[in-house]
Amino acid sequence: MSDQGLSVDPLWPRAGDWPPLGPDGSDLTILGIPTHETSLSPTGAQATPAAVRAALRRYSLFLPGLDVEALRFADAGDVGSPDGPEGRDRARAAVAAAVAGSRLTVAVGGDNSLTVPAALGAAGDALPQAGLITLDAHHDLRDGRSNGSPVRELLEAGLDGRRVVQIGIADFANSAAYARRAADHGITVVTRDELHARPIDDVMAEALEIAGAGGGPVHVDLDVDVCDRSVAPGCPASVPGGLAAWELRRFARLAAASPRVRSIDIAEVDATADTPDQRTVRLAALLILESAGGLAQR
Repeated sequence: MSDQGLSVDPLWPRAGDWPPLGPDGSDLTILGIPTHETSLSPTGAQATPAAVRAALRRYSLFLPGLDVEALRFADAGDVGSPDGPEGRDRARAAVAAAVAGSRLTVAVGGDNSLTVPAALGAAGDALPQAGLITLDAHHDLRDGRSNGSPVRELLEAGLDGRRVVQIGIADFANSAAYARRAADHGITVVTRDELHARPIDDVMAEALEIAGAGGGPVHVDLDVDVCDRSVAPGCPASVPGGLAAWELRRFARLAAASPRVRSIDIAEVDATADTPDQRTVRLAALLILESAGGLAQR
């Protein structure tokens, strides 16, 4: 038996346990950014990167029709104490280093405040030309610094709201004031209700066109609380009626398939609040693998 009591089969190699990012680079690099100190809801999200790495071992890299197994994977470890100004600077620098050595970087949180250093580190000096796509139940335009403010903070840092697309915004989970703020900044909003009437592939294609219109890199924030609470009970703010797990997985693969996308983050999973079957953590692990699948499509 292997780690976690998992079986060993040389004909069924497992995902995960990837080597450190080396000088030769990688195709896909994961980086843990365990932000949690400014969360609006009590959270143990600092435990999530380690839990997601363990969950990866439950899956293989086999995806019919795509040679995911041929990709080079790396693990850049965790950013230590990423909350606060100094921690955010460390996280931003770690993302920049990972992006420089990888075709795609996946930052694993942590609460949604990780999106700020992840997007800034990936964009670098190209932030005015960069784009942002969020899969999120919330606008994240609150005042202050918390997991409810990353989009507002990025706008204040120089991101153009006309190249921000928010997909999955939920009813009864936001406010009129923040909806107006999104409109005032020119943000494109696709509500959860709208998604019922539109093919996922079309929604993502449109989002990539809008976010990529400036010619700069596109960062994608996969806030898992966009999912229905039945599949994401480990997200403090997930609500009944959100996306199905397969829908978020599809969005992840479509995002990673675009050469415009250099970075993705996975946010708001609290591994300490998950169910015994770890369904939320396992979904987060599968979002990494779906990203690999998208990268293999390029």
